[in-house]
Amino acid sequence: MATQSPFSTLEGFLKNLPPPNWQPPVWALDEAQRRIVLLLNHILLQEKEASRRLARQNGRIALIQWRSLSLKLMATPAGLLDRAPNEAQPDLTLALTEASPLALAQGALRGDKPAVRIVGDVQLAAEVNWLVDHVRWELEEDLARVLGDAPAHALGQAARAMTQVLRQFLGNKAAAATHKAPT
Repeated sequence: MATQSPFSTLEGFLKNLPPPNWQPPVWALDEAQRRIVLLLNHILLQEKEASRRLARQNGRIALIQWRSLSLKLMATPAGLLDRAPNEAQPDLTLALTEASPLALAQGALRGDKPAVRIVGDVQLAAEVNWLVDHVRWELEEDLARVLGDAPAHALGQAARAMTQVLRQFLGNKAAAATHKAPT
């Protein structure tokens, strides 16, 4: 007898909810965008080739959209990112097509790239794709600078183990869904 996951009821409930019309306060979005730009620049600074490639796109603007949220980023001469002015026209628009945050999280845990609708400059899109494929955040290295090597390594191992368990859970769940007999 197959047992049903306790999360399937919650997942079904969440999938049937309409997308919320709630919009975070403007100040919260503004601050979140500033933090995202700082994090992206921190990651870019760890990869010299990424900065060189981004510097060649100086002044180019990419608009990233998901549902009602958007972030307009501009390449700087230093090969970093800055927020573009609100009135600036994007050279490239990247719109995530998946509306469900749960589905996006599941895909990220599996290591899948989300489905994206791309409109605009092909060369800028190719550079963004290169960055996504080749630049990785070395979180364990950053933690080692703050906590020391041994604690950072232990946290990294724990995070990798937890990610593996989640991937297995999602993989088993997906396999069960494909093999589920019609009722």
